[in-house]
Amino acid sequence: MVMKEKGISQKHLEPLGLQAQWPEITSGAKQAQALASGDLDIGGVMNTASVLMANGEGNPVRIIAGVARPTDVFAIVAAKGGPRAVADLKGKTVAGPKGTVLHQLLAAALAREGMSVQQVNFVQMDLPQAFAAVQSGKADAALLAANFVLNAQKDGTHVLARATGLLTPLLTMTASEKFLKAHPDRVQAVVAAHDEAWQWIQAHREEAIALGARLQNVSAQEARQLYDWTHFTQRLRESDFRALEADMQFMLDNGMMRNRVGVRALVAPAALDGASAQ
Repeated sequence: MVMKEKGISQKHLEPLGLQAQWPEITSGAKQAQALASGDLDIGGVMNTASVLMANGEGNPVRIIAGVARPTDVFAIVAAKGGPRAVADLKGKTVAGPKGTVLHQLLAAALAREGMSVQQVNFVQMDLPQAFAAVQSGKADAALLAANFVLNAQKDGTHVLARATGLLTPLLTMTASEKFLKAHPDRVQAVVAAHDEAWQWIQAHREEAIALGARLQNVSAQEARQLYDWTHFTQRLRESDFRALEADMQFMLDNGMMRNRVGVRALVAPAALDGASAQ
């Protein structure tokens, strides 16, 4: 949002004779498809599950920078008057999106209690549907993220578990391998803009939060909470490779990926901590 609204991306692209365009693609899978077709040059925010799945199917998407490790954003939320602990979910209905980091969170939280996903009635729903189901009591718990967690809590639900301590979701900036090799100067310009935006956010934290609140149509208090939950980063670190390996194993075990990939090959050297400007 800062890169766009403050003209930072355009400032870095103008010397290359380029104009920044901002198509809105919220699905990681669709971003990967657009990168493969050449309709998209940079995936501004893509979850690493989508990166892994794309590469597993022969679509070489590369990570060019980090964006966030939003461990507090993802949560298992129980209905009002519903289960009080993860262990109480046995035999209960849990709504949420399958094949996602939230699915992985449910599996990890249950495993910590010596349980499996097969011991709950896991019903596929997207986030708005899952939110509505837990609100109405049609589901005992829901897998929610970001604003949906905040809104659920305002309605009297309670959080049973967050991703923190169970897994490390990772959001990244991406490009196709073909684009990265053909236009390293363009990639470098976008990453430089990404870094400058982060420096601006750190220097103007409250203004950045107010900008996010306006563009996402949430209150300043909610925007501040989401900011604190998101744990922004600019680069990947060694522990992220272990998280990527764990994520890939989960997806292989649950039929979300068919082919194993080398996780280190997915990350451009400049995206690593200490490899470029921080």
